[in-house]
Amino acid sequence: MPTTQYARNLGRIDIAYETFGDPGQPPLLLIMGVGTQMLGWPEPFCEQLAAAGFYVIRFDNRDVGLSTHLNDAPVPNLLAALAGDLSSAAYRLTDMAADAVGLLDALAITSAHIVGASMGGFIAQTIAIEHPSHVRTLTSMMSSTGDRSVGQPTAKALAMFSAPPAVTREQVIDRVVASFRMLGSPGFPADDEALAERTGRAFDRAFDPMGMARQAVAVVASPDRTEQLKKLNVPAQVIHGSADPMVEISGAYATAEAIPGAQLHIFEGMGHDLPPALWPDFIARITELAQRAR
Repeated sequence: MPTTQYARNLGRIDIAYETFGDPGQPPLLLIMGVGTQMLGWPEPFCEQLAAAGFYVIRFDNRDVGLSTHLNDAPVPNLLAALAGDLSSAAYRLTDMAADAVGLLDALAITSAHIVGASMGGFIAQTIAIEHPSHVRTLTSMMSSTGDRSVGQPTAKALAMFSAPPAVTREQVIDRVVASFRMLGSPGFPADDEALAERTGRAFDRAFDPMGMARQAVAVVASPDRTEQLKKLNVPAQVIHGSADPMVEISGAYATAEAIPGAQLHIFEGMGHDLPPALWPDFIARITELAQRAR
């Protein structure tokens, strides 16, 4: 198991992170999605990336896991934010991007290959827009541009969030496993036992539904990135599943169209998760992009 370390005092934020591989290899920063701790990047996936020649860094975004939780922030109101009232937003994606860049700076890493999944893709795109010198390549997975006309959840996916909140460890595990039966990849059935184990570990590290809500409001409060993505000058690729119910595939097409020269990789039967059967393909795409950047 990797050792959790901390980058302290990034503004008012401490970021918990773990590393895999040789620090002398090209650095690769993994950024996860809403409410998902760094455990969302499974250890074997990180180890395989390290074996492919990267120094891999995964971390907890603010408000999840062992990083700083902004418990003194305004109570997040997602419905109000969706209606245009952003007064409950404690921060925005630009702040989360600055956290990630601050982590790289704390590690004395001047630039890295950036890989983001779901909201992590939003953050990765924001880093490329606002901190381009820190980005060697950009991989946006299961993500979109911030344009609300594309990449939206299906009605079935949205309905999942209307259920009463899970509170106990057992309830949370059951809810996550059930959710991924719907959100996950129909072509690559999930390992419920592994998912339950990882969810239990995440619950034991930190359980903070309000932190997840603050992240969700941050996403809604952040602007459409399309026009800024058009100005990027970085090797980039978009990875998406054909059956993603959380970020509809139009978000992938819009992202690839916006970023000059971006490669688009659509995986049939993939939903809103990281099926182990596709890890070799993901790693090959990330490695090929890194080689192209050299």
